Amino acid sequence: MHARPPTDRARPLAARAVLAITGVLSVGSVAAWWASAPPWHPWMLYSLVDLVVGAIYGVVAWLTLSRRAHLAAWIMAAAGVGGAVSAAAAAYDMVRFRWPDLDVPLPLAGIAYWAWVPGFYALAVVLPWLLPVRPLGRAARAAVGVGVAFIVVAQVCAVTVPGVPWALSLTGPAAGVRATVDPWLEPVLVLLALVAAAGVLWRRRAAPPARRHGLGWLAVGTLLLAGAFVPLALNPLLPVRVPTPSAPLLMLGAQAFFPASVLVVVLRQRLWGLELVVRRTLVWALMTALVIATYVGGVLALRALLPASSAVPEVVVTASLAAAFQPLRHWVQRRVDRLVHGDTGQPLMRQVADRLRATDGGTQMLDAVADGISASLRLAEIRIVLAGGPDCVSPTSVALVNGDRRVGTLHAWPRPGERLDGRAAAALTDLAPVVTALAELAAAQHDLERSRQGLARARDEERRKLRRDLHDGLGPALSGVSLALAAGRNMLRPHRHLSEVAAADELLDQLVAEVDRQAAGVREIARDLLPPLLDDGALGPALDRLRERYAAAGLTVRVNAPPLRLREEDATAVYGIVAEAVRNVHRHAGVERCAVDVSTGPDGLTVSVADHGVGIGGAAGTGVGTRAMRERAEAIGAELTIGPARAGQARPGTRVCLRLRLPEVTR
Repeated sequence: MHARPPTDRARPLAARAVLAITGVLSVGSVAAWWASAPPWHPWMLYSLVDLVVGAIYGVVAWLTLSRRAHLAAWIMAAAGVGGAVSAAAAAYDMVRFRWPDLDVPLPLAGIAYWAWVPGFYALAVVLPWLLPVRPLGRAARAAVGVGVAFIVVAQVCAVTVPGVPWALSLTGPAAGVRATVDPWLEPVLVLLALVAAAGVLWRRRAAPPARRHGLGWLAVGTLLLAGAFVPLALNPLLPVRVPTPSAPLLMLGAQAFFPASVLVVVLRQRLWGLELVVRRTLVWALMTALVIATYVGGVLALRALLPASSAVPEVVVTASLAAAFQPLRHWVQRRVDRLVHGDTGQPLMRQVADRLRATDGGTQMLDAVADGISASLRLAEIRIVLAGGPDCVSPTSVALVNGDRRVGTLHAWPRPGERLDGRAAAALTDLAPVVTALAELAAAQHDLERSRQGLARARDEERRKLRRDLHDGLGPALSGVSLALAAGRNMLRPHRHLSEVAAADELLDQLVAEVDRQAAGVREIARDLLPPLLDDGALGPALDRLRERYAAAGLTVRVNAPPLRLREEDATAVYGIVAEAVRNVHRHAGVERCAVDVSTGPDGLTVSVADHGVGIGGAAGTGVGTRAMRERAEAIGAELTIGPARAGQARPGTRVCLRLRLPEVTR
């Protein structure tokens, strides 16, 4: 995990402050509107826009600042605070109009004209260049600089509006410049917003698939913001002014979409860890904006058709919203769930993770990933084919590539009668790096298993060769020496004194006996290395032979093993571990008997060697024999445990237990 830059650390105090300011001012504005009940005027729609901007962006800024203080988060905070302050100032003006004797500070009267400008304009001309989070290129830095310069000019014009209480006054050339610049602010704003939307679309086209998610939404949201200012931009160009309600109504519609588009980019690109709260926030923001916009639009439309004094528009629209609210909320919730998590409403990665927990790795892991993806995206089938695997033809395929090396291919089939939509295709592309890593892991496990089996076969082959050399080479050679010595003894008898001949004869007899013993020992070693009975995987007869050999040495070995055949490398490793464990009992346990138990079950093969001797000490656990047993177990992928057979006893004994998962056990 990479550490965040110091400038991007979360600012929880600032986040709570933004939420508190926008919340208090928004509630106060609504209360002031309700108390003053001013006569309707189309310009009030702008105050409604400020109220919506303050409420929505206050929450969005709180979410983002509490996780990362990126410049985009500060812009949304400025938009939220500016909108809430402007709405509160306009509401106080209404209160002052309703109660003229109420002493309200005069500076509040002019704040509504300029407090909203920096944040609102930055949403359209600066914020689109900052998402997704990345190092800005030269063109993006230039565009941000131009946007900031434009906002400064617009702010100066806003705080110097003639006739506004407590506004700055400009005289002389400055006033003339302002009068020339002010009518063209909206046209320039529309142009800069269109350029920002074009920049988003260009980044979407040039970015890799994993970095494109949500950029289409952001481009549409920026275009809607630009379109909201078109009526104001046309005023200096047209001989007839555009009706006042058109611009704020378009702004309300844009604010129902733009914050959602920002959250989609943040969520789909996983920028600030908002996955846990964005779903509810997105539903709340969309519902708030839709209800407000529907109420205002419905009331205005009905008032144009009904008498001005009638209360029917408010009653009809309120009743309609009350009846449609719950179905509308479910409709929005389903769309948000589909956007965020896929059709099932359950996070895609959670579906995959739940299935991975039940696998043992390898190709089962890939099958679990494929099942999780197909279930979450509601596809007919997902198939992951490793490089070099069987050919497969599917309607949609995603290459799994690591650098310049192709790891495999992810194939997808939609359900009958359906087609793979853009969201599902984007999700598959987004998952490709994760699936690639899992495919590489599965391939590595497969290669490791093959390598392990190859090493086991090579080791067993070397042991066979050693057995042949000892049994067929050294053993006969020693036997030949024994025969030669016997012949030498016979040759000495006619030519020596009887006493010397007797001494030589006795010595040669000793040599013959010693060589015979050594030859028998070599043959025993050869049988211990790899009993011939293991060549066909028959473990039971080999253990019986081991029991007979130790019975002659004074150790009773009880063998309880069902008749079964294992893979040759597995049988060899199991026998080697049992032989080493019995050898340790014979040498170190101080007992006359031990037990070897072999059993099979759903989990595979279990083999234990137990005695009731003195037990195993700490040093014994790291001896050569113990290391050899552990190496044999690791070579076949088995689990080996060595511990006391009876814990807490004066003579705890020792139990060596081997557990081996087998694909198939033949009886």
